[in-house]
Amino acid sequence: MTWQRWLVTALSFALMLAVSAWVVAGHWPASGMPWLAWPVHAAALATVTAEIATRAFKIQASARSCGIPLSFGTALRVCLAGDFAAAITPARSGAEPARFLVLAESGTPPASRVLVLFLELFLEMWSLALVCVVLAVLFRGRGASTTGLLGLVGGYSTFVLAIGAIGLVLSRRNAHGPPPAWATRIGLHAGRWRTVQHTLRALRGAVQSLRHANPGLMLLAFAGSVLHVLFKVATLPILVFIGDPTFALTMDSLAPLVLWPLALFYGGVVVPAPGGGGFIEGAFAATLSDAIPASMFAAALLWWRFYTFYLYILIGGLAAGDATLRALRRGAATHGSSNASSHASTERQ
Repeated sequence: MTWQRWLVTALSFALMLAVSAWVVAGHWPASGMPWLAWPVHAAALATVTAEIATRAFKIQASARSCGIPLSFGTALRVCLAGDFAAAITPARSGAEPARFLVLAESGTPPASRVLVLFLELFLEMWSLALVCVVLAVLFRGRGASTTGLLGLVGGYSTFVLAIGAIGLVLSRRNAHGPPPAWATRIGLHAGRWRTVQHTLRALRGAVQSLRHANPGLMLLAFAGSVLHVLFKVATLPILVFIGDPTFALTMDSLAPLVLWPLALFYGGVVVPAPGGGGFIEGAFAATLSDAIPASMFAAALLWWRFYTFYLYILIGGLAAGDATLRALRRGAATHGSSNASSHASTERQ
């Protein structure tokens, strides 16, 4: 993160806060902002805790299914550091490098790091596809928007899986040798093609390891991934239905509170600005202002954003900072021992 990137991040966050203030001011209830009772916050915190725990369990179980001895604590730091880096980088591009750093700091071999990250994304996409199918059945007949939203999220997961399938095909044919003619035509010269080939070989190795995975542990990891997605979209319904007991819980009232957050979570990946640059808040207001009671819309937006974004930045920053300090201490210790050895060798001479 150079100073220019930090500046872009700061400007994006400033815009995000400005849009939040604008939305809240435009939806400020006449009776004043409602104070959500402690059971609402307790339920939301429990949901966040469950989401993080099931995601960490997914990473640990999938790694162990392939013979990688990953601890739950390391898997937890992988999740949280990735969340922090995703929040402060464009299009969440810093998530995977941050997770890779935590795995490296924990002593995980390079090939195993690639496999762990591959499994995390692989299970995420399949669980997302399954959740979309289940929601399509549950909310069938709730309007064209329901079909469109599920198609959007399901299409995203299908697209990522298709890219992986294309990469696997290429890894079997083009993992070695000079760049093919089509790669040269699109600007992939020899240097860039070697980088692509390195990635293709890593992908092929990950898929080969997956074939020998323990099916029981992999099934448990997939179950954890499904639960993590469900907990991710449960926050807004919890805030609304527990925060306003008079709001009737029906399939029609539940559908937008589940489907739109799901679309915002995964559709927000295409927004280049760190943290969304206000896009998430604006889209929330545009899509859910009629689905949430006017008396608590502003509170729902603020607390939903806190429990699904700002809280992850706080705890993720602690995890990322801890991993960075560990890596720096380890590097300093290695440098110190190297200097000591060099000094001793000089003395002997």
